[in-house]
Amino acid sequence: MARNLPCRADVGKIFRLHQRPAFGPVCGHMRIRAFQGLIPRADLAAELASPPYDVLDTAEARQIIATQPHSFLRVVRSEATLPDGVNPYGPDVYEQARRNFEQLQKDGELVLEDAPQIYLYRQIMDGHAQTGITAVCHADDYAAGLIRKHEKTRPDKEDDRVRLNTALSAHIEPVFLAFESTPEIATLMQTAAEGPPLFDFTAPDGVQHTLWRMPDTAAVTSAFASVPYSYIADGHHRSAGAARVGVAKREANPHHTGEEDYNWFPAVMFPQDQLQILPYNRLITDFNGLHPEEFLVRVGHACRLSPSAGPVPASPGQVSMYLGGHWLGLAFDVPAGADPVSRLDVSLLQDTILAPILGIDDPRTSKRIDFVGGIRGTDYLRAQVDTKHAAVAFSLHPVTMRQLMDIADAGQIMPPKSTWFEPKLRSGLFIHTF
Repeated sequence: MARNLPCRADVGKIFRLHQRPAFGPVCGHMRIRAFQGLIPRADLAAELASPPYDVLDTAEARQIIATQPHSFLRVVRSEATLPDGVNPYGPDVYEQARRNFEQLQKDGELVLEDAPQIYLYRQIMDGHAQTGITAVCHADDYAAGLIRKHEKTRPDKEDDRVRLNTALSAHIEPVFLAFESTPEIATLMQTAAEGPPLFDFTAPDGVQHTLWRMPDTAAVTSAFASVPYSYIADGHHRSAGAARVGVAKREANPHHTGEEDYNWFPAVMFPQDQLQILPYNRLITDFNGLHPEEFLVRVGHACRLSPSAGPVPASPGQVSMYLGGHWLGLAFDVPAGADPVSRLDVSLLQDTILAPILGIDDPRTSKRIDFVGGIRGTDYLRAQVDTKHAAVAFSLHPVTMRQLMDIADAGQIMPPKSTWFEPKLRSGLFIHTF
């Protein structure tokens, strides 16, 4: 199925070199539009909506499906509905996803909207609320850099999204975007939230999800004409996969116009000042052949080492390190003239401690480092070290949205596992078919 789809390099080549643009002219501002989506039947929304595909493994998905048989995990983690041991990237998995997806529609659990819609989507977690607009964005804007990225993507994960989108003829999970809002957009959002919601439920993890239809889609579309850029918070592989599928569809369509549904992919766009970024912490399995005391001496030479610290760093430029039953403080000096990436705590830690002392030169491929989302808390880090599952833990201060946007604006890439956004988007609430 995916053999005929363009590879990652082919996509860029097509966008740059093809005689006519892959998706049409670049407008200089973001384009969004309403879409006729598949949504859950109202009485099933709470059970059908699921965690996204990349926050749980097959075993966890299988457990959820056993108690929630309508869960959209039947599609996003379809291998959990197949026998144990199946290759999660094998053709049987994508075919099973297609069958499960079609069955949800046949049974009336997923319902096609009568008309194109734009939605307002609010999430509340532990008192933190964030409200975004759900519409479809144009793949050309992703290719042109109007939808800005800050992470590299992995070919295998891109390929997975391409195969799944192609098998289903649908984008089943939206991309998580941030943008700088305007008073006009804020007013439209406030007005929509005053009406009766389409869905309103609290998921098993305690996060409340509320969805409204925007009453005036034309006004929303027009308002976004003043938004020059958006920023991918979460969903780099979904964005890249959607662009690749769009290119393949375009190349196969001699009557391509740029307005076909395959040119567009769904996204939830949040005002950047509403978002919270949690830290992405590090666990290291060993001391790279060093005795713990020798490791500490070398750390003390590389940065300012404090004998005691809280488990959560008080400010950027500080890292808390746990070993030997104690939290220690690390403080780094930012090199003069450092670029926005080099100033990040994750970069300073990598360049000062992880690479030169612990020998972790490439954190993307090293098996000696584990990345732990801040949602787990620092007690988890301490427990992993205390039980000898790790040698040392590093607790970091979270990256700010401004740092993320500055890096994306500069066309730079963050180190791997720099940001952890919470709450995550629930999957299965709105699906875009093409």
